[in-house]
Amino acid sequence: MKVHFLGTAAAEGFPNPFCKCQACVKARELGGRNIRSRTSVMIDEVLKVDFPPDTFFHATRDGIDLGEVQDLLITHTHYDHYNPGDLYNRIEGFAHGINHPLHIYGNDLAMQGIMRELPHSQVGKRFVYHRVLPFKQIETQTAKVTPLLADHDQLETCLLFYIEKDGKNILYGNDTGWFPEDTWEFLKGKKIDLAILDCTGAYNGTKRSRNHMCIETILEVQRVFQEESILNEGGQIIVTHFSHNSGFLHEEFEEAFTPYGIKVAYDGMIINL
Repeated sequence: MKVHFLGTAAAEGFPNPFCKCQACVKARELGGRNIRSRTSVMIDEVLKVDFPPDTFFHATRDGIDLGEVQDLLITHTHYDHYNPGDLYNRIEGFAHGINHPLHIYGNDLAMQGIMRELPHSQVGKRFVYHRVLPFKQIETQTAKVTPLLADHDQLETCLLFYIEKDGKNILYGNDTGWFPEDTWEFLKGKKIDLAILDCTGAYNGTKRSRNHMCIETILEVQRVFQEESILNEGGQIIVTHFSHNSGFLHEEFEEAFTPYGIKVAYDGMIINL
């Protein structure tokens, strides 16, 4: 299974194009893995998680044919994860040679927003909409997916995803702070080959941060994974969704996580499970 990290930054990108903080100035100077676009991943080029404003850039930078994507999972409707207006470019007359509809899965807000943005005439032709509920497994065109509850925006049912595909299990755990208890209960007894976790902050002095994770929270999640034997042998934790407000560049995050065997994602990174 191929997992492609398209973007790895928080909402503002890294560097924030308007910001003159030390981290942003250094990121511009150093370039490379310090330049991060808004977070999204692609699995086997057919399943995509989130649709950020940088999706056009991701496709052109990495030579991705988005017309091949069959399933799109939406975690929540914050602007760095959800840009439904650009899906208009997939309608008939704009995109040619498309022979299957894109199935889109998300909460109530996500589905309502997409229906407002896209022509109703395209339903069933270029798009199929699926409202999903926490802990109710769905079978998409490409995988089995169970939406889980996140601790993020208290006014929206934000979702994480447990993805089962080709004998491998992926936890897409972003955006969230410390997982809600119902999500922990679901994960106990499960096996994960890859956990993709939110590391918006650096060292925040708390093991169980709210809304987003920091380095200490990631290490606490790893500890519980080990105690509950949730990670398969050889299973990996990869952190993503970095904010310039962390003050940390790519190398500094690597220094923090490498001793624990945790990998730091960067834009364009590909791993094979």
